[in-house]
Amino acid sequence: MTDNFFFLLENADTGSSHTLADTLSALRFNEQGLLPVVTQCATSKRVLMMAWMNADALTQTLRDGEMVYFSRRRQMLWRKGETSGCTQRLQALFVDCDGDTLLAQVEQTGPACHTRRPSCFYLRLTANSLTLQKNALTE
Repeated sequence: MTDNFFFLLENADTGSSHTLADTLSALRFNEQGLLPVVTQCATSKRVLMMAWMNADALTQTLRDGEMVYFSRRRQMLWRKGETSGCTQRLQALFVDCDGDTLLAQVEQTGPACHTRRPSCFYLRLTANSLTLQKNALTE
């Protein structure tokens, strides 16, 4: 089912649904068992960060409504805000058309980035330089 699941959805009727078990088994985790997750503010639509989830992180996130990611460096799950207090409450979770990337819309409490910035995307790259900006997404 994995190979055709998302392809078949391309022509499915709007509003059709599939079981969580079928969807989870069709997701295309990478060789390390991870999916990239782009995290976005549900109200402003600002991209806050990008992280990774394994199946356990995804299941916990869906069950508890709080964002749980997988740390590749530490090789363990981490709940956003467990040390900083800057939490992310899940509002909606989307799967891309290939089943290999997630988009999480969240209610962010405090800054999203470990640098204490609102977003992790504050470094603007051009053909000539990398420039630190207050907020690269709006400047």
